[in-house]
Amino acid sequence: MLRSMLGRLRTFWWDEILGQRRIVADLRQIRRHMSSLDAMLRYLDIEALAAADGRHSDPLSLPRHHGRVYSQNGEDGIIAEIFRRIGTRTRTFIEIGIGEGQENNTRFLVEQGWSGVWIEGNPRHAKAAAERYSEVVAAGRLKIVSGYATPDGIDDLLDTVDAPEEVDLLSLDIDQHTTHVWRALHRRARVSCIEYNASLPPSSPLEVPYDAATVWDGTNWFGGGLKAIEIIGAAKGLNLVGCDIFGVNAFLVDARETAGKFRQPFNAETHYQPPRYGRPGHRPANEARVWQNMRIEVRSGPGMVD
Repeated sequence: MLRSMLGRLRTFWWDEILGQRRIVADLRQIRRHMSSLDAMLRYLDIEALAAADGRHSDPLSLPRHHGRVYSQNGEDGIIAEIFRRIGTRTRTFIEIGIGEGQENNTRFLVEQGWSGVWIEGNPRHAKAAAERYSEVVAAGRLKIVSGYATPDGIDDLLDTVDAPEEVDLLSLDIDQHTTHVWRALHRRARVSCIEYNASLPPSSPLEVPYDAATVWDGTNWFGGGLKAIEIIGAAKGLNLVGCDIFGVNAFLVDARETAGKFRQPFNAETHYQPPRYGRPGHRPANEARVWQNMRIEVRSGPGMVD
């Protein structure tokens, strides 16, 4: 009798375990469906917003051309549209902050025959990217540099692989110090895709102070606002011509090539897109922070605002 009771208990426990596993599997499937539904609703919200906002009905406006192949925020489509309007010359690029080479702004260009340089601060990610594109690297069309981009060292990193002095496209997204590295960079680009902090008002020329020991902490205290991007771009001979619909990247084009091809005026107030990610946007910092005003903190030197 005891043996029979133990057998029934084992069967009961096993049924309970299987039942719990089925519940867990069902919950995971529900989460996947909810994630897909959230993504679809997000897309529909953006499409509705684009239709309702008069800026996006303008044929010269860029956000309406968002499209994703490998980029995170529709940059692939916007980059393609920019070069449709101004044409390509060298079909070369520099991208700083490429992750593992799976999801970035120039992978799609690599696969269309462009050549260029990838810089990645995480050695493991750089190695994974080199393995993923080993044939392109071996052919000499793609050079991958494992190194941390800093204002003092960015040009030296590019010099190690003889990066061209001028490229068709520069993409820069390194979170905390994007504006400082971009300001110091001496390479020229006809088109630049630069991360901006959409939590900052478009009329405020603010950025975080540079501190080599500081990394992004996941809050909205990072980088620089769109007005800072506009100012740095102007010093490099670039006009701000638009942003992606999610409020992540700003797009700038050589001022000699923008007339009649992009929505004007070329300023932050015209092209600003608010953060449409997260809450939306990253959470505020709990600690007291300091913002640097570019109109007060005047900096001088090659490629810098003065």
